Amino acid sequence: MSATAPITQDVHTIPRKLPEGPVNLVGLTRQAMREALIEAGTPEKQAKMRTGQIWQWIYQWGVRDFDAMTNLAKAYRADLKEKFVIEVPEVVTRKVSDDGTRKYLVRIAGGHEVEVVYIPEEGRGTLCISSQVGCTLTCSFCHTGTQKLVRNLTAGEIIGQVLVARDDLGEWPEPGAPKNETRLLSNIVLMGMGEPLYNFENVRDAMKIAMDEEGIQLSRRRITLSTSGVVPEIERTADEIGCQLAVSFHATTDEVRDKLVPINKRWNIETLLEALRTYPRGRNSERITFEYVMLDGVNDSDEDAHRLIRLIEGIPAKINLIPFNEWPGAPYRRSSNNRIRAFANIVYQAGYASPIRTPRGEDIMAACGQLKSATERARKSRRQIEAEAGLAGR
Repeated sequence: MSATAPITQDVHTIPRKLPEGPVNLVGLTRQAMREALIEAGTPEKQAKMRTGQIWQWIYQWGVRDFDAMTNLAKAYRADLKEKFVIEVPEVVTRKVSDDGTRKYLVRIAGGHEVEVVYIPEEGRGTLCISSQVGCTLTCSFCHTGTQKLVRNLTAGEIIGQVLVARDDLGEWPEPGAPKNETRLLSNIVLMGMGEPLYNFENVRDAMKIAMDEEGIQLSRRRITLSTSGVVPEIERTADEIGCQLAVSFHATTDEVRDKLVPINKRWNIETLLEALRTYPRGRNSERITFEYVMLDGVNDSDEDAHRLIRLIEGIPAKINLIPFNEWPGAPYRRSSNNRIRAFANIVYQAGYASPIRTPRGEDIMAACGQLKSATERARKSRRQIEAEAGLAGR
C-alpha cells in the first residue's frame, strides 16, 4: 500500500478565491493565511504574528468582524476588510428533535446545500459534518447514497460547519473571560454526506484547523473519520491527520458487501482488512470502529456475527451496531431488537465491545444514513432503489 498515489475524483471543488473579490480566510491553513496576508501587503516580518492574532480571533473567539479585532491597528483592520472576508455556510433551516438533536441545512457556494447534525449526550456533544455535496458511493441502505455527487466541499466549508454549530450553541468564549472546560461541542465525526477520503486534502486541512491549539482545540482523539474503504488513503489518514478511524463495514461476505457498499468491488473485504491491520495507529488505546448497520434478513444472522469475529481477528476494534434508520423508499427493514441483541451478545462474548447505537433525531430525518439535502432530493422509486441494490423480487 503506497501513500504516494492519492486517490482523487473528477469533481469540482470551489476555490478559496473567486475570480473577483476578497479572499475568505476561513479554511486557510496557517501557512496559507500567512502567504495570503503577505500577498495583500502585510510585511513579511509581521506576517507570522498577524496570522496568529487573526487565527485566534476567528477560531478561539468566533469573531467574524475585523473591526472587533482590537489588538490590530485601525488602519490595518481597514486594509483587511478591503481584501478579505470571514464567511461560513449560511443556515437555511434548523430543526430540533424531541431528543435534543439539532439538524442544520446549510447553504454553500453555488447555492448547494448540505446537512449537519449536532447530537447532545451526557458529558459530551458530537457534531456530524459533511465532506461532499451528495455522495459517489451509492450505498444501497443510505439515503445520502441516493443523491448524486455534486462536488467536494472546500476546507472552509468543512470547518465552517463547526463554526456554525458553535454559533448556534453559543459556545464562543468572551475574550479575557475565565476558561470554561465544559464543551458542548466536544467531538467531531466525519459521518455526514460524502466519502471523506475522496476529498482528502480539504478534510485534512479542515481537521488540522479544528485541532490547532490556539483555536478550537479539539484533540485528534476527539475526531473520528468514517470511510467506506478507500484503501490507498487509509495510511495517509494516520500520517497526515492522525484522527480516530471508523469503517463502514456492514457485511461479512463480498457478495453482500458488493450490494450494500459498492466500493467493495474495487477494494474487497480482504484488501480492506489488510490495510486496517497495518494502520499505524491501530493500538488498543485507539481501536478501529467497525460500523455495522443491522438489516433484517440481510446481514444480521448468528453466522454473520461469528464470521465478523473471524474476519477482524488481530485488529484492535470495537463493533458499533447501528439499527437501520428507515427513510422514504428504503429497500430494507430494521432488524428486530431481539436479533440485534443476539448479534451483539455473540460479538461481546468474543471479547469485542459491541454497543448498539441509540437512534437519534429520527423524527427530523437526522439519524445515521438519513441525511439528504432538500435541493438535491429528487426521489427514486422503491423499485429503482431495490433494482440498484440487487434486491428485486425479495
